[in-house]
Parts: sequence; structure tokens; C-alpha cells
Amino acid sequence: MCDYQKHIHLLIERYPALEAQRQAIEQAYLVIEVCYQNGGKLLIAGNGGSAADAEHIVGELMKSFVLKRKLDQSFVDKLIEVDAEMGNTLSENLQGALPAIALVGHFALSTAYMNDCDPLLCFAQQVYGYGRAGDVFVGISTSGNSKNVLYAAIVAKAKGMKVVGLTGAKESKLSVLADVCIKAPSTETYKVQEYHLPIYHALCLMIEERFFGMRR
Repeated sequence: MCDYQKHIHLLIERYPALEAQRQAIEQAYLVIEVCYQNGGKLLIAGNGGSAADAEHIVGELMKSFVLKRKLDQSFVDKLIEVDAEMGNTLSENLQGALPAIALVGHFALSTAYMNDCDPLLCFAQQVYGYGRAGDVFVGISTSGNSKNVLYAAIVAKAKGMKVVGLTGAKESKLSVLADVCIKAPSTETYKVQEYHLPIYHALCLMIEERFFGMRR
């Protein structure tokens, strides 16, 4: 069993209904691993509770989740070289980060774009601006048919990015469009969201261990 697979095993042990999604969860992890290994980033979007999930995922990736994320000594040395006192404070408090951006929180940009253009293209505009080939767009939609998420996914594909979908159980436009789609085994919105949280927590655990597991 690979190191990351133990987290999938524990996830499914706690949530047996996710057994059918084992392969999709593993594939999503591998897509994200390759992205970060090659210096890419995640762009994440959703609506309502899924918008909160997008922010939650960013919080787990951009700072320590369960492991200590010590800075590389070479960067510590550079901080202290710039300013010994403040560099020391920074080196003791900064944590290793996996770059991720929630597209749901840029209120000035979002409201300006929605006022001037088509509101449904708000996420798509940000994917166009931030996205680069090799990045990953994570689209969260309990129905899998949220148009603003779909527009963003189409831009991501056109940019050469991979698309990971988090949806409910039904086939959807997002499940067809995504490179990998993890389908929570429910069609009721709140139940789908209840499955999404442990799924993305497991993904974050796997990714953190992959990139910071040797720095404990």
C-alpha cells in the first residue's frame, strides 16, 4: 500500500458509502500531486456551502494542516540576510504553503465583473487571469450543473489545466467535463456537502504528507 492510500483506506473505513469513489479519490490526489510537483497551483470555486468549502480547502493547503511545515534552511538564511531581527521572527512563524486560491472571495473584482459583464462568468474570468497550463481547477457543485463552475471548468481546460470535480451522485455536466470527478453518494445538497468535507480533508492530508512528511 502506497503512503497516500492509507488515508483513502481510513476515509472509506469511516465512510463506507465512499467505496465506489475509491479510484476517483486516488486519481484526484495524483492529479493534484503532479500539479504541485511541477510548481503549479489550485484554483477552487463553488457556490453557497461549496464556496465555504473552497475557502476551507485553501486554509488547509496554504498553512499547516496536521504536520509541521518547517521552512527550508536556505530560505531561512535569506530572510535573516535581509533583516536579522524580523527575518528570525519570520523563520520561526512562517509555514510551508501549497499555493491555492479560492475564487469566491475577491469581492471588489467579483462585484466589478458581475456589474460590468455576465455574472455567471465571474469564476471563468479569474481562471483565465490566474490559470496556467499544469494548474488544477477544483469545481465544487452538489448538482454538478452550476453554470458559473462549468464556465470556469471550460476555461481551465482551454488553458491546459486539469479539472477535478466534487459533485453529488448523479451524472452531470461537470462529471463529464472534469478529468476526475468524485461523486458523493447522495443527491440531497446537505448530505452531499457532508461527504465533501471528509473527502477533501483526506486529499489535503495526502498532499501535505507527500510534500511535508519528511520535515517533521
